[in-house]
Amino acid sequence: MISVDELIAAISDKDELALLDVREQGTYSNNHILWAANLPRSTAELRVGKLVPRLSTRIVLVDEDLALADDVKIVLEQIGYSNVNVLEGGVAAWLDHGEEVYSGVNVPSKLFGELVESRYSTPHVSAHELQNWIDSDKKLVILDSRTNREYKIMNIPTGRSCPGGELVYRIFDVVDDDTTIVVNCAGRTRSIMGAQSLINAGITNEIFALENGTMGWELAGLGLEHGSSESVEVPTEKGQAQASEAAERVRRKFNIEYVSEELLRQWVGDHAHTTYLLDVRSSEEYSEAHLNGFRSAPGGQLVQATDEYMATLGAKVVLADDDYTRATMSASWLKQMGWDVFIYEHGALARELVTGLDEIELKVPVVPMTSSIGNSLIIDLSTSAEFRRGHIPGAIWSVRGRLSKLAQRHSEPNPKSIILTAKNQMISALAYTEAEKAWPDAEVRVLNQWHGEEERGLDTDEVIDDLWILPYDPVDAEVAREAMIGYLVWEVDLVGQYERDALANYELRSAV
Repeated sequence: MISVDELIAAISDKDELALLDVREQGTYSNNHILWAANLPRSTAELRVGKLVPRLSTRIVLVDEDLALADDVKIVLEQIGYSNVNVLEGGVAAWLDHGEEVYSGVNVPSKLFGELVESRYSTPHVSAHELQNWIDSDKKLVILDSRTNREYKIMNIPTGRSCPGGELVYRIFDVVDDDTTIVVNCAGRTRSIMGAQSLINAGITNEIFALENGTMGWELAGLGLEHGSSESVEVPTEKGQAQASEAAERVRRKFNIEYVSEELLRQWVGDHAHTTYLLDVRSSEEYSEAHLNGFRSAPGGQLVQATDEYMATLGAKVVLADDDYTRATMSASWLKQMGWDVFIYEHGALARELVTGLDEIELKVPVVPMTSSIGNSLIIDLSTSAEFRRGHIPGAIWSVRGRLSKLAQRHSEPNPKSIILTAKNQMISALAYTEAEKAWPDAEVRVLNQWHGEEERGLDTDEVIDDLWILPYDPVDAEVAREAMIGYLVWEVDLVGQYERDALANYELRSAV
């Protein structure tokens, strides 16, 4: 156990620290410490290796009643982590001490985006004004800085997909000197960061962030398009050269250094310090070929959700791409967020290229089904959203970390057979041993695949706390409208929390 005062000192001393909140994402999103990355018990083994790659890292686990944290501590120590601590009293003790807590997810990045707008005075345009520009045939390009998947679900009319990390890399082939550029996302952060990235790169066009993104567009009563596939193509040789020149100006302004392969090998071999190796190109490019040892972290998403890629505060971060443009633009933001960030220098000693996506290296028990389902108790450990979309008839939904409590509720009559299933089969396999402990007199089996009919819906007496619900997800239109309004207000209000929080300290430059 460590006290709140000891944790405050650990956050402030600048030595490496991984602060991990082990509650489910829905509960975590209600109130958490700013620098705490979410590592839910249900997926801890699957994610911890990427979030905290060094086994001797100083780790502090946080929850509410310590039960989960104690459980995760055992799991991490079994994996090989040697310095795992638990915050005494959890989030409640942090609050009682008078420290700031935050709601929502990806807060370090969301907060940073609001500070960027405030510090840089990033220009913005309202939904109605943008609609007037579209109607008036103004020379205009609208760039959607979300992922391609998000863009296909809904987009601003005439908008084209260009994920945030790609904007400077691809912009020079799609605009003339007199083209007005508008960058949008779903809410605020990626709109602001995307627009300001173009401005920082020295692009002299009129550039605006769409105020409140697609949410603001809907709240203004304007219609979105669905299923679009228009995207900005990879740059021509000329466009790429222009992007490289722009990125080099940014690199010099923010004093971002290159790291050679020789030095990088020394860093990676230093078992007392953490170095994250991240490839900021698109996931498609990464899959085709990438540098051995580097993980996929498309630049726009990396800056938008740093806590989903890196949990060790004080670590070094090395970014790679193919021409330094995307690595430089991502690094310029990470540096202002306080990360010790570098760009991987291509050269004669460059490491080998490999193909495919980075895989999770984790051994799990394979327990195939050997008989029919019959009258077994079927427990589906998928996310609540996945369960709602479809599950085995008669299955009950649960969260892996609550199997023992579930067993107490389902002890009469005592089931003779327990069947575990999940859309992510690794989760049900990992839960096998825990289910055996929870139902010692039952046969526990893992169902790897189901080919029959499925039921829809989620009727449960469990607390549904595994996911943070996107503000535009509710089916009821009025509920969704209120959720979007609340979300946008929450983003803006983060600046006030930052000003109250003595432990929050970004290093933003003055306007370029």
